[in-house]
Amino acid sequence: MKVIIVIPTYNEANNLPAMAEAIFGLPLDDLHLIIVDDNSPDGTGKIADDLAAAHPEHMTVMHRAGKLGLGTAYASGFQVALAQGADVVVQMDADFSHSPEYIPQMVANLQNYDVVIGSRYVEGGGTDERWSWWRYLLSWWANQVYTRLILGVKVQDATAGFKAFRRRVLEAIDFTQVVSNGYVFQVEVAYLCQKLGFNMQEIPIYFEDRRIGRSKMDVPVKIEAVWRVWQIRWRYRGVRRLQ
Repeated sequence: MKVIIVIPTYNEANNLPAMAEAIFGLPLDDLHLIIVDDNSPDGTGKIADDLAAAHPEHMTVMHRAGKLGLGTAYASGFQVALAQGADVVVQMDADFSHSPEYIPQMVANLQNYDVVIGSRYVEGGGTDERWSWWRYLLSWWANQVYTRLILGVKVQDATAGFKAFRRRVLEAIDFTQVVSNGYVFQVEVAYLCQKLGFNMQEIPIYFEDRRIGRSKMDVPVKIEAVWRVWQIRWRYRGVRRLQ
């Protein structure tokens, strides 16, 4: 089984070497990594190229012209992963908020599910104790109230960015039609997976605050998330389950 991990990067020079080392140390036989870098000014792209040179059969680096957004980075990475023959595609962050140690379990569980989600909000999951009460409340409200009320999303962690997909899931989604480009991209994909009838499982993870660098969850990204949810509901009103 060919497993390809897709990680978008922007200013992750201090995290990427350790992340790549952790990933390539996982007990998975046919494991590959795709880095999608948005022309990071801190030199992340060059570091990624050096790592790819050290792992020429298992790592690909995609260089984009600028900061084009999380959603398009994932969409581009998914297409390359499918073209490279992936049976399973994993998406995750580069900053260790998603621990690579969960990946073997996520991949194994795809024997019984189409999508496996690393969730903060199912029993056994959790968030970093350093989160402020406001940050926790905002995340909880977005997942447990806002997206569930408007979209009827059943997963507990709709904004989760740590997911493993069977190949057929990504083949069924037309990413040219996916409109979200910030973190609400995660909600849109989860909603589409549900609408198309794919079987999803959430496994508990501990979400650690990023070890190095600054969060990219700025005010414009939060504003996009609020209004985009309504657009998602309208845009996919006619989508039906796959037969």
